[in-house]
Amino acid sequence: MANDMKVQDIIVREAQYQLKNALVLGNLVSRVHEGEFADDVKGWKVGDTVRVKRPENFIPGEGATLSVAEAEEATMNVTVNTQLNKGLSFTSKELTMFLSGPKGARRIGEEKIRPLMHAFANRIDADLAGLYRFVPNHVGTPGQVIDSYPDYLKGTERLNEFAIPQDGRNGLLSPADDAGLKGAFNNYYDTGVSRNALQKARLPMLDGSDVYMSQNVKTHTVGVATGTPLVQGADQGVSYAASKQSYSQTLNTDGWTNSTAGILRAGDIVTIANVYAVNPIDGSTLPFLRQFVVLADANSGASTGPAALTISPPIIASGPYRTVSAVPADNAPITVLGTGGTGYRQPMIFHKDAFHLAVVPMELPEGAAFKARINEDGLSVRVTSGYDISNDVSTWRFDVLYGVTPVRPNLATRINGTA
Repeated sequence: MANDMKVQDIIVREAQYQLKNALVLGNLVSRVHEGEFADDVKGWKVGDTVRVKRPENFIPGEGATLSVAEAEEATMNVTVNTQLNKGLSFTSKELTMFLSGPKGARRIGEEKIRPLMHAFANRIDADLAGLYRFVPNHVGTPGQVIDSYPDYLKGTERLNEFAIPQDGRNGLLSPADDAGLKGAFNNYYDTGVSRNALQKARLPMLDGSDVYMSQNVKTHTVGVATGTPLVQGADQGVSYAASKQSYSQTLNTDGWTNSTAGILRAGDIVTIANVYAVNPIDGSTLPFLRQFVVLADANSGASTGPAALTISPPIIASGPYRTVSAVPADNAPITVLGTGGTGYRQPMIFHKDAFHLAVVPMELPEGAAFKARINEDGLSVRVTSGYDISNDVSTWRFDVLYGVTPVRPNLATRINGTA
């Protein structure tokens, strides 16, 4: 039994180590809420969903008269809903020979466990990268590669305009954008920064953000997006109190091509004429239109091409949670970002608090012949095993339980190069 426990310990520790080192996005986002899914001291568990508080916003009053803040607390769900698993089979001979010493442990880690955990890490990173579809902010020209430093600075400029904290920022680039930006440093070959980028084949910190490349950067395909879309009806603004739980609203529109499925898709970005973004600190109007992300696929109806769009952020024109300079007018023109039916890569610059990853330790089943679990640095891997006596084969099952959540997607911006 002692030898079996040693085998378990080697395998589960190697799995957790390989998972941690293979993650890219998973190591860059917030993890602060995963401890709320269980209380090991009290011995209770809360299920697969916890509610977390949305940040509050305040605008200071002026003068001697006290300005009392509105009590507008709101919450959102953080959910753990994805279980990854895979089994590896070993004969007793393989376990004996491979795991007989440190060299054997390294061998099985390199040959078996490393590629398995890399596959797990890629899936987690891909799920996090897929949260782009909740991000309303975008800079650059869809379809253009980021191939200059000014291209990248457009992203950090947008974060600065929205008063997003400068610490904890990260850039996530596609392979093409990564190559394009590295190539741009050839123009600055005489600087220490560019030499570091070229010699080590990696990008340095740029404008206060660490920059990473991932093949998991998603491609978003814009909906059909044809017609001459307009706002259908005036006074479609909402209050924060009415929209705070979902941080979204329905916007009635028309003028789309009649009776078209998928006229817009979840993740599309739209702007509305004369509806500008505002500074979240003081509510002042910014010099660019407010961008809204469509949260659900939308179809257009018959006759006038109506479509009810679920958008975020909600249109709030006053108070400390103001999001826009003004409520859109009836028949205000709507512009869709990108060309209908076209796919565009979705690199991002984001503050770590924009997205959340929760990895929760799984129960060790009573019926398993052998079982082990390790939870370090917030990453938990469970390994259980069973034995086939007829073929002298042990099957080791690896499991990771996690969930990803766009907690504050307004702290991110999608970014493309400029034409």
